[in-house]
Amino acid sequence: MSAITADTIADFETRYPAVFNPPFWRRFMPVLIAAGIVAYVFYCWWFFSIGTVLAGGQWQRAELYARDWVSYAIKTTVRPGPTGATVSYPRFSELGDNPNPSWVVKDGNNVAILFGSDKKLDINDQRVIATRGGETLTVLLAADGAKPQGPLPGWATLKEDQVTVSFGFAGQADIIPQRVVVSRRFLGWANFVFDTSSPFWGKSFGEVASLIVSGERIKPEMSNASLAFDNIWFNASWQHGDVWTKLLQTIVMAFMGTLMASLLSFPLAFIAARNITPNVFANQITKRFFDFLRSVDMLIWALFFTRAFGPGPLAGISAIFFTDTGTLGKVYSETLENIDDKQREGVKSVGASPANVQRYGVLPQVLPVFASQALYFWESNTRSATIIGAMGAGGIGLKLWEAMRTNTNWHNVAYMVVLILVVIFIFDGISNALRSRLSGKTQH
Repeated sequence: MSAITADTIADFETRYPAVFNPPFWRRFMPVLIAAGIVAYVFYCWWFFSIGTVLAGGQWQRAELYARDWVSYAIKTTVRPGPTGATVSYPRFSELGDNPNPSWVVKDGNNVAILFGSDKKLDINDQRVIATRGGETLTVLLAADGAKPQGPLPGWATLKEDQVTVSFGFAGQADIIPQRVVVSRRFLGWANFVFDTSSPFWGKSFGEVASLIVSGERIKPEMSNASLAFDNIWFNASWQHGDVWTKLLQTIVMAFMGTLMASLLSFPLAFIAARNITPNVFANQITKRFFDFLRSVDMLIWALFFTRAFGPGPLAGISAIFFTDTGTLGKVYSETLENIDDKQREGVKSVGASPANVQRYGVLPQVLPVFASQALYFWESNTRSATIIGAMGAGGIGLKLWEAMRTNTNWHNVAYMVVLILVVIFIFDGISNALRSRLSGKTQH
């Protein structure tokens, strides 16, 4: 192979000046683009005051919410007195009607609340002693407020007449004149299977299984298996029946909305496609109709139909139907406009009718794409149905929003989020498998 001489290089530079001597702007284009991106990022940081927002964010709330997703707290109120302390629980306590937890120890006039091996409260009618990790805080119970003795450790705070003692994840206690309000936290979801009114509540898995298989009927009118299912389905704390019914509504909402949109957009796409319907007026009217439907967000359509039909799945189905008709119609019509006309011309050349030309010359090319797009939208709408449901369109989205608004039922929120994720994962797998089958690809 001969060496490249200087004359050869000079000849190349003369013939291809744009390659060897590009303009200034082209040589520095990557640097200019990078500088523009950096400048834009700094501008956004300044314009939206992102630094101030991050510095002023209440990040501790994220920790509290995450903790509430995976745990539950039992409220206890201790009222000390000279003749003895009384311990009370909320009316619908997770401990049932006759609570006697092992972490509450009564000894004469004293009550001890245990938060762990080195964390506890000792309460009597005159003072409260809080112990955590080798540190001790004594709080006197005076008539005019709680009086901490000595400097407060980092895990205690004083606000007016109240001392709050934190024991980390295990809970906290508010020491108030005449009472101590304790919040004792435990990992897990309390009474997830049976609530406290169920005859199966508090029994081990083996005991419940034995009652269902061979035990004497608890209620003569139904078997123990039916009673157990009834108690789970109508669990007052977790409302499994209502949650699963609302989840099914969301699934049906997404399916019906997508199916109806696919059925309507299919014939309209043939009118909108210029190569299928050579009529400019019909093309433009149909395409502008698609633009109108998809220009309004699904959430706005949901609000509109909720106002028109009232809260419920019908509003959600209508919102998905309207939005997806516009989007699928546009996708379908563009797919038709990009087909291979040779196949259609071949069918037409043998004297086939216009209907058969579409049936044998067009549909085999576009039907797998149409079905694949419809499946993708069905999968996506399963997620969207949850959002529009929260706006009043029904389904599990509305129930999720109701649980979040109370700001106390975050474990119920976690339960519904897990169900939604499971459904999305399942539908994603089904949709991917069907799309791969339609496109002739093997899914790995």
